[in-house]
Amino acid sequence: MKFNLVDKIEHIDDDRITAVKQVSLAEEYLADHFPTFPVLPGVMMVEAVTQAAGWLLHHRRGFSKSMVVLREARHVKYGRFVAPGDWLRLEVEFVKDTETGALFRAAGSVGASQALAARLELAYFDLAEKNPDLIRFDEKMRRHTSERFQLLRPASVTI
Repeated sequence: MKFNLVDKIEHIDDDRITAVKQVSLAEEYLADHFPTFPVLPGVMMVEAVTQAAGWLLHHRRGFSKSMVVLREARHVKYGRFVAPGDWLRLEVEFVKDTETGALFRAAGSVGASQALAARLELAYFDLAEKNPDLIRFDEKMRRHTSERFQLLRPASVTI
């Protein structure tokens, strides 16, 4: 199952993205984490900034590849808990391109309190690079990703 952890992109340009995730008690992973004190799991915070970085990478590269995946998360530091009702603000800054993707600095906060900081390396590729039979899947994924971006992006940003 894939969780969509970016509810809205507030700002995006070639070097940075600001997005938000509203944490709701209805999210299924909160039932077990923790039953009497529900909080957004740390791994889900990392996934949220990874998804925001993925949108930035797609935007920078004109949705030229179908897949964005986390290759490595470094220097991950957690701060405050993120609870139902909180708005997790995701701020990701492009650092540099790599051979297979890009590096980013990422942070998540609730109000003035930092919830997460990390450095991320993302890989950017088409599945057809390894298996030419998947070229149609790549085309479908690029189209789908571009359509989702249109729903999340600020009205002033076009691709």
